[in-house]
Amino acid sequence: MTDPRRTMQNTKEWSMTRTTTWRRKATGLTAGIAVAALALTACSSGGGGDEATTAAVSQADIDKAMQTPTTLTFWTWVPDIQKEVDLFEKAYPQIKVEVVNVGQGADHYKKMRSALQSGKGAPDVTQIEFQHVQSFALGDNLLDLTPYIPADTKDDYVPWVWKQVLSTDGSKIWSIPQDSGPMGILYRDDIFQAAGVQVPATWDDFATAAQTIHTANPSTYITNLPGNDMGQFTGMMWQIGARPFGWDGDKTVTIDVNSDKAQQLAQYWQDLIQKDLVSVDPDFTDTWYQGLANGKYASWSPAAAWGPVFLQGTAESTSGLWRAAQVPQWEAGGDPVSANWGGSSDAVLKSTKNPIAAAQFALWLNHDPSSTLMMANEQFLFPTTNDTLASPEFADQKSEFYGGQEVNKLFAEISTTVPEDFGWLPFMDYAYSAGQETVGKAIADKGDVVGALKAWQDDLVGYAKQQGFTVK
Repeated sequence: MTDPRRTMQNTKEWSMTRTTTWRRKATGLTAGIAVAALALTACSSGGGGDEATTAAVSQADIDKAMQTPTTLTFWTWVPDIQKEVDLFEKAYPQIKVEVVNVGQGADHYKKMRSALQSGKGAPDVTQIEFQHVQSFALGDNLLDLTPYIPADTKDDYVPWVWKQVLSTDGSKIWSIPQDSGPMGILYRDDIFQAAGVQVPATWDDFATAAQTIHTANPSTYITNLPGNDMGQFTGMMWQIGARPFGWDGDKTVTIDVNSDKAQQLAQYWQDLIQKDLVSVDPDFTDTWYQGLANGKYASWSPAAAWGPVFLQGTAESTSGLWRAAQVPQWEAGGDPVSANWGGSSDAVLKSTKNPIAAAQFALWLNHDPSSTLMMANEQFLFPTTNDTLASPEFADQKSEFYGGQEVNKLFAEISTTVPEDFGWLPFMDYAYSAGQETVGKAIADKGDVVGALKAWQDDLVGYAKQQGFTVK
């Protein structure tokens, strides 16, 4: 595997995008609210090039565009992605790509919205996390890529991943998947063995193991449930079968964060918290890093597929002690079911003056095997294409940190168990922030997590109606 110190630097940056996007200060929320309200009054980014294209663009037109001197601007937070851009420019020497990092999380999206609303300075291609794709589609900001890429492109991607970049009715392709975060668990094999605990097959087994581990060593918890990470909590809702969010692509949203399944999830973790069987430290903080390194947490459960490499840099001194496994199941005996936490894509903005070249760049970057394999092995972005997930150069790597385990192969298998039917609201920035203030606060306070779901539901319903949406 790669140098853990470099790994720590890179993966810590990516984790920030997965955790800080929704940690809104008041100014960040204002930007999100304004764009949602503006979109409902037919705000648009304005058009460029052949934005109204509905018929497939011919190969001749693509060839001509890719042989025409062109400069594209690409906004992304991925470290060292210039390496993949260099490969693209070598393949298409007439196309130059200017890579710009305008910030991560809230900073990235705030600057995107400002550029779109002002009509000045927007990039041609931009990185967007899965949960925010629909919010930019709402403002009519994204170019439908359907005419610009082969119709069978979807067959090259994991099915649930591909669905994340489509319009709500499936008729438009808003972006090209770049990375994902199917969930498993990472655990300390030595701590489990010392307590006589097997890897939990079900969440009931997990609760039993939590008691056993904490009894054996009261300073150790089976895992940590952060109150500041709605991305992880939403992923757990996905796995249990809750479907809290939805949007019809127009003015009707589905808000169901207080469903029976969501209550089951909240009750489960509330019981473990109140029995002092899991800790509730904020994640991606010094306390949390130390807990992973010093044995306070016997596992990171659930962890996303980007977690294994991140952990190597965080807990370097524990090399060889960790293992990876499937996420525990809510029902025993059936087919395994996982979910996703994290992941992003690259979209072309409708305002681009070079739609063909921009679309081809977004596709090539996240589809060409030389690029996707490099991103998987050098930037540690978990792949979304079937070929890269199956590539021996990726899947067959044995990790010394995980006792020689082929961790990539395991998470590639886990990725096939993520259900496809999970949607988002067109204002997920607000949804995550409201979730943190309700459910997240209840977790951090070791309080009524179940009751906090209703507060979250009421908050979201009120906000949606205030913005002009009909709540289903």
